[in-house]
Amino acid sequence: MNEPGNISMRALLIFSDVYETQNFSVVARREGISASQVSRVIHQLEDALGQQLFYRNTRAIIPTESGHLFVRYARAMTGSLDEARRELNERTLEPSGMVRMNAPVFFGQRHVAPALPGLAERYPKLSIDLTLTDDYIDPHRDPADVIFRIGTLTDSSFHARAFGQQFYHLAASPEYVRRHGMPESPEALARFKCLVYRGSSGPNRWLLRRRGEEWVHYPVSPLMTSNNAETLLIAALGGMGIVLFPDWLIGDRLKSGELVALLPELEASINTEPQHIAALYPNSRHPPLNVRAIIDYYLDAFGSPPYWQSEAD
Repeated sequence: MNEPGNISMRALLIFSDVYETQNFSVVARREGISASQVSRVIHQLEDALGQQLFYRNTRAIIPTESGHLFVRYARAMTGSLDEARRELNERTLEPSGMVRMNAPVFFGQRHVAPALPGLAERYPKLSIDLTLTDDYIDPHRDPADVIFRIGTLTDSSFHARAFGQQFYHLAASPEYVRRHGMPESPEALARFKCLVYRGSSGPNRWLLRRRGEEWVHYPVSPLMTSNNAETLLIAALGGMGIVLFPDWLIGDRLKSGELVALLPELEASINTEPQHIAALYPNSRHPPLNVRAIIDYYLDAFGSPPYWQSEAD
């Protein structure tokens, strides 16, 4: 006897049609097969269920009690398939349903969250779940459809769409510069009060170079370290010391004059490898419409180059 697990959706559809028409020939014409093939499908379904579904004679095909009972389940299963197809088809036409987004805390607060009202207005059928965390997120294991991340793009197990490269600036408040002056060289930084971000791997290294040359690490003695970038930024705005922060975090402050760029003739960074701001999503042949729509929306919202870089110029 065949196991019930061998029942195909096509067999259920044919059974439902036979139940409705009580005629193998009519169903055969609809399906483009022979009446004997329809009969064979019904026999195989009966064998799999261990129940007779129809009484057959020369004049009629009549459902048995088991047939009357089973048709409810067959209709429910085929109906669910039809509903799933409709919903999937709708998703190929308009983004809809739950979409889970993940972003670094401060980048998410500064640049992802402010664009959400426009995203919701453009795609009103989307339901958005946004998580902000600086922890590593594995697109294959963690429940996220689109992951905004900043770093080196090396992992080929997921797709990435880059919004742009991250650039760093040394900066301090005008008040700090008035009281303490500006460093005239990278070596001079050791004599200034520095505010250093401390991540999970320890305090950031301050790297500087002339364009086209090798990066050089210039050790500083921090007046303050913190794992909270906003706290360090507030301290810098208050005249406490110098920060080394990315353009997306302080570009607007440089443009407004609340911060002053230091050693602008040098490139600055915390990593020797280029750091990109990108949207990651699991590797798949057909990225869901929701994923494509969100990434395209943020590509447009951020601009090229990203708007925060023009603020930092």
